[in-house]
Parts: sequence; C-alpha cells; structure tokens
Amino acid sequence: MLDTTGLSGPLRSGDRKSLSKAITLVESTLRDDRVLIAGLMDSLVLKGSRQALRIGLTGPPGAGKSTFVDAFGTWLTERGKKLAVLAVDPSSSRTGGSILGDKTRMERLLQDSNAFVRPSPTGTASGGVSRRTREAVYLCEQAGFDIVLVETAGVGQSETNVSEMSDIFVLMLPPAAGDELQGVKRGIMEFADLVLVSKADGDLENAARQTCAQFASALQLFARRKQIPPGYPKAFMISSREKIGLNEFWKEIGKLETWRKDNGTWLDTRRRQETKWLQAEIQESLLEELLDRQEVRQTLIEAEQRVLSGQVSPTSAATTALRSIRFGWRQAKEC
Repeated sequence: MLDTTGLSGPLRSGDRKSLSKAITLVESTLRDDRVLIAGLMDSLVLKGSRQALRIGLTGPPGAGKSTFVDAFGTWLTERGKKLAVLAVDPSSSRTGGSILGDKTRMERLLQDSNAFVRPSPTGTASGGVSRRTREAVYLCEQAGFDIVLVETAGVGQSETNVSEMSDIFVLMLPPAAGDELQGVKRGIMEFADLVLVSKADGDLENAARQTCAQFASALQLFARRKQIPPGYPKAFMISSREKIGLNEFWKEIGKLETWRKDNGTWLDTRRRQETKWLQAEIQESLLEELLDRQEVRQTLIEAEQRVLSGQVSPTSAATTALRSIRFGWRQAKEC
C-alpha cells in the first residue's frame, strides 16, 4: 500500500516523481484508494496550503492551444517562473484511453526543468476536465509551482466548468470567417476573462485581425460581471510561432490578478470554488455509492428493460425506479 504520509513531504519539496505518483493516485477509480487520497490531501493541508496562479485555457480543436502553451510556458520559465501544465485530453468512450497527444506539441516544455506537463484523460467526466482535475491542480500548487495552467479538451459548451477551478479563464480562437464565428457559444464567451485570437502571423494575420475586431465588438454587448473591471473581457491577437502578444497577455493577467485581489473578488472566488469542489465530491461519491448496491443496479436494469420494451417512457421509468429505491431505504431503516 502506498505510504501517503511519506509522499507528502517529497511532494512539498518539489519532487517530480512524488507529484506524478500523487496525481496518479487521485486519478484512481478504485474505491480503496479514496481513503489514501483523503489522507494525502489532509496531510498537505496540515502542512499549510500554498497558492499558485490558476489559468484555465479552452477553445475549439485547431485553435492551437497546445502550441500556445508550449510557447507561452517557455516564455514564462525563461523569466524564472515555475509552471505546471495539466493537459486534459478527450477519452475514448470504448477504452477510456486518451486520443490526443498534447505532449508531442509541447516538446520544449517537456525538456524544461522549471516545467511539469501532465496529460490526463477526461474519462467519463463532462465539462472538458477530468473529475480529479481539482485535486491535480491542488497537488501542483503544493509542489511549489507558481502557475498552474489547465488546458481543456476543447470539445463543447460545457467547458465553462474549468472556469470554476481557475483564477483567470482564457478562451482561444483561430482566425475564422464571420459564419464560423457563430459556432462559438455565448456561454463560454460570457465566462471568459480574456479572448486570444491565435495564428496572427503570415497569411493568417489579416484574418486574425478581423476576427479579433469582431470579437472585441461582440464582447462589449455582454453585461459586465462583477469579477472583472471595466473594459474587460478583452480580445487580442497572439502568434505562438513568432511569440507575438505573449508579453501583452501576461500583463493583462497581472492586471486582472491585482484588481481582483485589491477588491476582495479573488478570495471570494476561491472560497466559492472550494464550496463547489465539496459539493461536486459529495454528489459524485453518493452516486457511486448508490450504483454500487446490487438492489439498485437490479432496479435500474428492470427500468431499462421496461423502456426498451415500450411499456413506459424513460421519464416514468426513472420516477418509478427512484420511488422503489427510496421505499427500499425506508424498509431497511425500519428493520
């Protein structure tokens, strides 16, 4: 059995192998490992929690997120920052394996002693992030990294979930024609603090400039959130290949961080995220506990059979199944 007490000390000292082992542990789906995970997390909390700048990065496939992370990450480490990257890949629904290879697009960071890159499959979790991404972010913070960047799977509207575990939420978009911009969902834009239009170089520079102008105008139509100062969210161009806009991007992050810390929004957001983390963990653990019961699984199998045979609607079957489960609990209590 893994000694989590012995793991927390080296992790706090910045040992990469210990950090990797800890993240592997929190990603485990084995029920017995949950006790070990809780022990590890408590051990780290008792040692005094550290905080890093958490940046969430999302955007559609082809926007160049991983290439940007490699360029921006090395730009940061060259300036003395320690960066951890959690690249969350979409998983195969059949095998559960990751189907992308972000590490192949982060070659410089992989060789950087001040960077840590960890790809993780989403598994069955929705929202562009893994169920255990929150724990992985926390572990990277406790390992002493200054910045933790979460690059999401980039597969849909529900990616706004990553905004609930980051301090700065960034939306990256490729240069696109006007019609293609309609595919960018309003919900993601409303959560974004900064919008980056990528590939602003060479033949795509003019298209990037036009896309940036269109989004800058669109962002002005949204009601300003209390978590951002006037004039935000902002849209601007970047080029990972030419390293154009990286300094401007970092300055904007600094401005947002300072503003939020000065007016108390930073602390309020962190507290709200802790509460959501607790609620999500309770809900998911309760569901696992419920589905682990033989009588519950049998009830759900019977409900599914009734739906497939055309006897009842899915809504009616679900209502009946839940009523049966609650009745079973009441009988168990009376006994």
